Amino acid sequence: MSDNRDGFGSKLGAIAAAAGSAIGLGNIYRFPCLAGENGGGAFLLIYVLIVLGLGIPIMMAEFYIGRRGGKNPVGSIKVLSPKTKWNWIGYIGILAAFVVLAFYSTVSGWTLEYIYKAATNFFADKDIATIEQGFVDFNNNPFRPFLWQFIFMGLTAFIIFKGIKEGVEKYTKIMMPALFVILIILCVKSLTLDGAGEGLKFLFKPDFSKVDGNVILAALGQAFFSLSVGMGALITYGSYISKKDNLATTSLSVVAADTFVAILAGIIIFPAAFTFGIQPEAGAGLAFNTLPMIFDKMTGGYFFCIIFFILLAIAALTSTISLLEVVVAFLSEEHGIKRNTAIWIGTLVALFFGVFCTLSLRTDSVFVFGNMTFFDFMDKFSANILLPIGALFIVIFVAWKMGKESFYDEITNQNTLKMSVKKFIFFIIKYVAPIVIVAIFINQIINN
Repeated sequence: MSDNRDGFGSKLGAIAAAAGSAIGLGNIYRFPCLAGENGGGAFLLIYVLIVLGLGIPIMMAEFYIGRRGGKNPVGSIKVLSPKTKWNWIGYIGILAAFVVLAFYSTVSGWTLEYIYKAATNFFADKDIATIEQGFVDFNNNPFRPFLWQFIFMGLTAFIIFKGIKEGVEKYTKIMMPALFVILIILCVKSLTLDGAGEGLKFLFKPDFSKVDGNVILAALGQAFFSLSVGMGALITYGSYISKKDNLATTSLSVVAADTFVAILAGIIIFPAAFTFGIQPEAGAGLAFNTLPMIFDKMTGGYFFCIIFFILLAIAALTSTISLLEVVVAFLSEEHGIKRNTAIWIGTLVALFFGVFCTLSLRTDSVFVFGNMTFFDFMDKFSANILLPIGALFIVIFVAWKMGKESFYDEITNQNTLKMSVKKFIFFIIKYVAPIVIVAIFINQIINN
């Protein structure tokens, strides 16, 4: 990393920022939904084994590219492999980050709408049909979805304007502890419910009769995409990590935080679901439709509903920050655009496409192609195409182009750190990860 380039001021800051990138809405509502649909405890066990065995090595590969190259995804690969065509891998990451940011701005706006609804007691005495209709009415509103979307992206841009140390690091070091505090409060409340025992049994007692190839692939997909693999964020954040920091312990800390949040989300949701007779496989609507109804039935539910949606907003914001930073770093470093101007460009262009994502969710929308909305297209294009392809070529580049000596040199801080597992980590990157990523990619193409 060049001396005049902004970077993280501490190891804690690097971990908080990278964990913030990984921890998002997918941890808090997508993971419990997938666990509910795929056997609970068995899914959790498989998921944990995957993030430890595969997630850490792949994350280290991305951090290696970023810190070794010292730039954005495109620029870092240019530094590591000059006068070659490998830098197109970086362009995939930039595109993935941009596409995810566009549709994520829509979802992030929902979190602010639901904080408002919770605070105004909209969910009081409402049944599930009324709450679901409220979501439809919100999407059809000509003003509110765009208001929240613009406010959320404004918050994201504000933090990026502050820079890496005074913006990204400073605010994620505040938001990540706040996120964990809110999670713990909600967990304590959930554990006092009548169905807590059944909910915990479902989450932590594996039922291997539910396990088949699809369950394993679902756990693989959730693990990889939850960790922000393949979208340029980890490479970009890696370029801001100090040469003194241990990439292995940083990766382990990020993976542990990401997994811990997913488990805590399960502890919040499953006891509540079993207490109030909600099927654990209720799907993505669990967070935005079912949980508000559950909170309304709880003692103190008004308060807990508000803090739950604040939790979702914080998780979304830490992710949008990392996604916008990928685009900004690319524009400023590869095209010589002033950083503040790059922030405006990245924010406004992401909002432009994000608005079409929001418009496509209206019942009278023209931005629907067959059975797929523009929102769905952006979601599936990134998750099913860009992320697995990006991740695949990242591990191929690290293992087969750069080689083990360069990788070992970087992750051991020029041989100043002892790392007995470095050969195992490189073996995973070189042989296991490509096979697994191809399996995920094929499964998603077949099933989508």
